[in-house]
This record gives sequence, C-alpha cells and structure tokens, in this order.
Amino acid sequence: MEETTPTAPDAPAPELTTRKPGIIRRIIDFPLVLIVIASVIIITIVTGLSVVFTQVLGWVTGPGSLLGGFLIAVAMVLFWKGYKRWLEREPDREMAFAGAAKELGAGLACGFLLFSVMTGIVALLGGFEVLGVRNPVDTAIWYVGGLAFISGTFEEVLFRGVLFRQIERLGGSWTALLVTSVIFGAAHIQNPDASWFAAIAIMVEAGILLGAAYMLTRRLWLAIGIHAAWNFTQGWLYSIPVSGGDAPIGLLITRRVGPDWLTGGDFGLEASVVAMVCATCAGLTLLTLAIRREELRGAWYWRKGQ
Repeated sequence: MEETTPTAPDAPAPELTTRKPGIIRRIIDFPLVLIVIASVIIITIVTGLSVVFTQVLGWVTGPGSLLGGFLIAVAMVLFWKGYKRWLEREPDREMAFAGAAKELGAGLACGFLLFSVMTGIVALLGGFEVLGVRNPVDTAIWYVGGLAFISGTFEEVLFRGVLFRQIERLGGSWTALLVTSVIFGAAHIQNPDASWFAAIAIMVEAGILLGAAYMLTRRLWLAIGIHAAWNFTQGWLYSIPVSGGDAPIGLLITRRVGPDWLTGGDFGLEASVVAMVCATCAGLTLLTLAIRREELRGAWYWRKGQ
C-alpha cells in the first residue's frame, strides 16, 4: 500500500488566510478621507511652525527666516515619510532619497531657466528693465530663500503629493490634473493684487507644469525644484513680486513698464500672458514625455472593489 501524508482537517484554504481590512481601515483608505486627514495635518504643521519661528523666535528677516523655511521643508519631508508609513501603509516612492539630488537639481535648473526666459521675452517686448545691481548683502536673500523652501515643499506635498495622487486614484490622471490645477489657481485668488486672470494664469501655467512634472517622474523632487527655483528667481534675482506679494529687494534693480497683460502688474510676472504661454508650453512638453512613458493612469480605486 502506498503511504500518504495525512492532511489536517482543520487547515484553512490558502485563500481564506488573507484577512480583509476592517471598516475603520477601509474608511481611512478612501481617497477623500486621506485628503482631509493629510491636509489638516500639513496645514497644522506649517501654521504652527510658522507661528513659532516668526512670533516666538522672531525669525522674520535675516538668516533666521532662511533657517525657518528650511526647517519647515524638513518637517514636510518627515511628514511625508510618516504619512506613507502609517496612513497609506505603502513604501515611500514619492520622496525616496535615492536619485533625489538629480531630480531636485534638474527642477531647480528648469525653474531658473524657465523664469529667466520669460523675463527676457518681456524685456525684449519693452515691459522689463534692469537699472542696476545691488550688493547681495543688502538684498532680501534670506527671506526669499526661506519662502522658496516653504512654497516648494509645502505646496507640492499638499497639491501634488496628496491631492493629485488621491484624486487620480478616483478619477484618473486627466481628472487629477484638471482638478488640482483649478484648486491651485483658486488658492491664489485671495493673494494681494490678485485678479481672476492671475488665478487663471496660475491654474494653467503652474497647474499643468507642476502636475506634469510629478506625472513624469511619479516623484515630488522635480516639481519641488521647479516651484522653489521659480519663486526664488522671480523674487530675489529679478526683484519681481511673487504671487502678489510686495516686490522683494533682490539682486537686480528692475522696473516693470507697460500694460498688465505684458508685465503681470502688481501680482508679478506670473500673471503675464508671456508667462502663461511659456510655462504652459513647458508643462505640455513634460506632459507629452509622461504620456510617452505611459504614465497616464486610469481610476483604479473603484476597480479594486473597495
């Protein structure tokens, strides 16, 4: 008689050993819930640290303002690491350090070159003049640098890291690009000297550009670099208002002349037709590259049956 190995009668079938997530976990995993939770945490962190650095420690100008911006950027990176581990329960790909320097450097170069090209075109059209050069010591380099740290990390983690990714889970890449672009533009409508045209310009030029930068790499470093360099180049190098703020004391002594459609008016060059055309073309180029890499994604949350 052939000898056989007995099988335990109570051994569960392999497919029954996988336990479904509980109701609380499934609620947390729903994209809109993750958006609310992450947004509240992000805004609380940035607001709290800003109050501490400016109101308590007095880091409003000088090296302290740069240090405060840098520490807020670090806090955003640490938040993302914790968010991915404990809320999404997935490995951190979006802000992994491997390859970060290369992508961040590419973004910084892209942001600087793009804004310089736009400024050069406006100058050729007679809307921008350089009157002189300041001593770097006498400029607002610390303050503008701190703002660049904050805007590059805080806004990209919130808009691309959280909003874009979760909306993409629900409605796919095109929906995510459209919705986040609209929200990004609307978020600037309350800025000083903002107009509906300025908000639309931000929505089209920056929404597409930064969304496409994320889609191309599926990481945040490229978008962070573009965003930070754009703001720093605009404010410190060319002394142009950044999204409606006061014109910083930058390296170049400049003057904007001509109609608002050309110069962007008091909101800054971001509200210029030139900026809208140039930045949108750059964004569409990145978007085309992302499509060629087959980075367009459809909605997958519903297909999972969750």
